[in-house]
Amino acid sequence: MVRALGLPFDPIERAGETWEKRFGPAASMRAATSVFRVQQILLARFDEVLRPHELTFARYEVLVLLTFSRTGQLPLKVIGSRLMVHPTSVTNAIDRLVAAGYVERSPNPADGRGVLAGITESGRAVVDVATAELTKLDFGLGDLPDAEMDSLFDILRRVRLGAGDVAETEPADTRTS
Repeated sequence: MVRALGLPFDPIERAGETWEKRFGPAASMRAATSVFRVQQILLARFDEVLRPHELTFARYEVLVLLTFSRTGQLPLKVIGSRLMVHPTSVTNAIDRLVAAGYVERSPNPADGRGVLAGITESGRAVVDVATAELTKLDFGLGDLPDAEMDSLFDILRRVRLGAGDVAETEPADTRTS
């Protein structure tokens, strides 16, 4: 498990106090900075659980996305857009997953220059094990009751909607492909 820093003060609260003296209201800065700090805490917890399986959370996300697809395959450009990562990062993740035996590359018949990533049986097996371990960890959010996790999701979804991340209403048949 990730070792807690055990700081004697909340660095975000302290930054908020300084921010207010220097720049004005700090509510947005504190909230955004808290999201980033929690992201780093969660990623460290996930990566610790996933490391024995030769996975990072980014690579796990690729595998899960492939399991959600109807065919177990997706073009690399689709993986990048769904996970909001640069094509170079997708290529790096796929290279590592291929080396681990979790993914196979093949030419995309619909796009002569494109590449498909397809999950292997070994990849499906590791997704099952890794998902069980992450679920046992409550995805690092075990300190929150279900109602608060639902509220947190709703709040963050509003931020995503406002940024144009997803349409206000998303047809069910376009959620996975």
